[in-house]
Amino acid sequence: MGRAAQTRIFSAADYLAWETTQPERHEFLDGEVFAMAGAEDRHVTVAGNLYITLRQHLSGSACRTYMSDMRLHVAAANSYFYPDVLVTCSAVDQASAMVKTEPKLIVEVLSPTTAAYDRGLKFGHYRALPSLEEYLLVDLDTRASDCYRKGADGLWVLHPFARGEAVELASVALTVTAAQLFAEVAEG
Repeated sequence: MGRAAQTRIFSAADYLAWETTQPERHEFLDGEVFAMAGAEDRHVTVAGNLYITLRQHLSGSACRTYMSDMRLHVAAANSYFYPDVLVTCSAVDQASAMVKTEPKLIVEVLSPTTAAYDRGLKFGHYRALPSLEEYLLVDLDTRASDCYRKGADGLWVLHPFARGEAVELASVALTVTAAQLFAEVAEG
């Protein structure tokens, strides 16, 4: 999804109050607000496929799966984001209806306008979340995925999955086949 900066500087509290009155979603990065543009069909379908697969897999567990309308707070970065998909198993998160703070898995479906941001600055902010175990990036054009997994030493290690390969999500003990991930998604 694309981002367009607003010129006004907000406090986090002002942003949260203002955001509830807006027809579109906005991410908040340490005082700056960015409008979230709509996504194309392939983007929404892949995010939905992952949501459904994760939701079914985690049904009956303490974990919950959320799509792009759930706000994620990264306190260390004084920021709020709307990941495409996130999974949390936190009791703190279950007690909060509007904002999650302790995800174990975050998924972003890449678009040409956000790929560099999702791989760079946004991932840098996400890494500040102590609860985060995996960060999955899905490339629609190449149909490849990069899964960054935090090791016991705290270092993030890339686990790439090529076109046609199943994606292994260790944080939730789930294998997602390429057919599941890209179901009903046209090439292109």
